[in-house]
Amino acid sequence: MAGDQPTVLLVEDEPAQREVLAYNLEAEGFRVAKAENGEEGLLLVDEEAPDVIVLDWMLPSVSGIEVCRRLKMRSETRSIPVIMLSARSEEVDRVRGLETGADDYVVKPYSVVELMARVRTQLRRTRPAAIGERLEFEDIVLDAETHRVTRSDKALKLGPTEFRLLSTLMEKPGRVWSRDQLLDRVWGRDIYVDTRTVDVHVGRLRKALCQHGGADPVRTVRGAGYALG
Repeated sequence: MAGDQPTVLLVEDEPAQREVLAYNLEAEGFRVAKAENGEEGLLLVDEEAPDVIVLDWMLPSVSGIEVCRRLKMRSETRSIPVIMLSARSEEVDRVRGLETGADDYVVKPYSVVELMARVRTQLRRTRPAAIGERLEFEDIVLDAETHRVTRSDKALKLGPTEFRLLSTLMEKPGRVWSRDQLLDRVWGRDIYVDTRTVDVHVGRLRKALCQHGGADPVRTVRGAGYALG
């Protein structure tokens, strides 16, 4: 499984609805983690580090509203987009969901096609390269759809791992990524790779980025990891 495949955490207690949504999300190219209640959903957020959370309001034990509130209170999970699903269609309920921190609110019954579009909209904000968007940082341009990278309008030759590594760094310039975080994002959780491998590929990426000259844009943060810019 590709390490750069976006992960959607689906928290839905209705089995049939959960499977239909999971099937459609996987058909869209997403990796899907599934939870059937709020407590399980909170545990999977830490285990899976999802890119988007699709969260039902009415859940046993811990409600979707409470799950959302807890996620938005934590700095580690605050930036993960939450799409709230609810049969509550009143404006007061929609406002409550959004004020709790949900990034989008979808009323049941809903169109699966529309929900998939809403998931892609949230990913466009947090994982643009993963859905084929064009990224730019200073004089570097990465076109995820054509899989091409240029610097100062000159084409760069990058291997597939270096391309995914650069995509990750360019999605959030300035953010410091630890080696473990880069392993999860670039190689994937299902593959065992030693953290030293990250250093090797960062070295290759630096060489590729400077093949036509120019300063090295990748910054090493001692004891923490790597950042772009």
